[in-house]
Amino acid sequence: MLIAICLLAVISVAGIWAFLKHPQFGIPIEGERLALIERSPNYQNGEFRNQVETPMLTEQRSTLSIIIEDFRAGNERLRPEEDIPSLKTDLHNLDTDEDIVIWLGHSSYFVQLAGLRILIDPVFSENAAPIPRANVAFEGTNPYTADDMPDIDYLLVTHDHYDHLDYRSLLELEPKTSAVITSLGLGGYFEHWGYEPERIQEADWYDSFELENGLNVHVLPARHYSRRLFSRNQTLWVSFALETPERQLYFSGDSGYGPHFAEIGERFGNFDLVSLDHGQYDDRWAYIHMTPEEAAQAADELGAEALLPAHVGKFSLAQHAWDEPFQRITTASEGRNYRLATPLIGEPIRLADQDQRFSAWWE
Repeated sequence: MLIAICLLAVISVAGIWAFLKHPQFGIPIEGERLALIERSPNYQNGEFRNQVETPMLTEQRSTLSIIIEDFRAGNERLRPEEDIPSLKTDLHNLDTDEDIVIWLGHSSYFVQLAGLRILIDPVFSENAAPIPRANVAFEGTNPYTADDMPDIDYLLVTHDHYDHLDYRSLLELEPKTSAVITSLGLGGYFEHWGYEPERIQEADWYDSFELENGLNVHVLPARHYSRRLFSRNQTLWVSFALETPERQLYFSGDSGYGPHFAEIGERFGNFDLVSLDHGQYDDRWAYIHMTPEEAAQAADELGAEALLPAHVGKFSLAQHAWDEPFQRITTASEGRNYRLATPLIGEPIRLADQDQRFSAWWE
């Protein structure tokens, strides 16, 4: 019996060790990459900090207590009963002269701007977590795979969470990706996963890249945190503004409400389209994700002409009904200066068409 127990313990430890060595968890940050991080004004006392005080949890409590609370709550409408509707647009045959944004579900986007193809936070996996079945996508929300993507000029990733930095998706996208722009520290993941260093640009808040065809990519603040396995706040979290002589777009990544939205709005003026996190709110983590009402306020502060909901419609990470964010953002957008854009997954938003309207498909 003792031998069997010892053998079982050894096998368990070996299995955990092998799991923790999986490439999805990356490698330790060191050398020149660590030196670059340590020079950042946003890195203090061994970790990245937000611009304003941002506790991860609103009240002093443990992650285990939240898990227990969620289990006891038993919300029956966390997931839709039917498949999420979608539209399978042929991305290979789009008119390259047309500026288009296509929501791919949750916080993933295909953007065609200034004749360039841009992919933001692509997640094509059914599970957005390191443990199988821990965070499963809604049925119908994965009509696209990496094979459906054309060659990508620029791949943008906002931060290291599994529903934004997806190992399998990025592995499959590597052969068709020309360049990567991401936040400080994340370049190590891409190198570990087979991307050459010369293809990767890591950036701090307020760094900008002047690219071809008049496209500028601005790396901007967000109010959030980073964590991959055990390391917390060792890589930066960012938002992106895409600017051409004709268009300005903004993608918040994951972010709580904060003064950075008004500052970005003052800096850039009006945005043709903003996509804002508003779908995984909870009173227990009120500082790191926005409510729909806060997203509506942020859209006004950004000078948005159109608001595209984000961080919604594919995964359930909070204890509210899956369609509640769409209902609340619709109500919160009434009487605002922007129009609300609620496309199906895969349905093109044509930026030149200000009269384009979308259905309340979640109903």
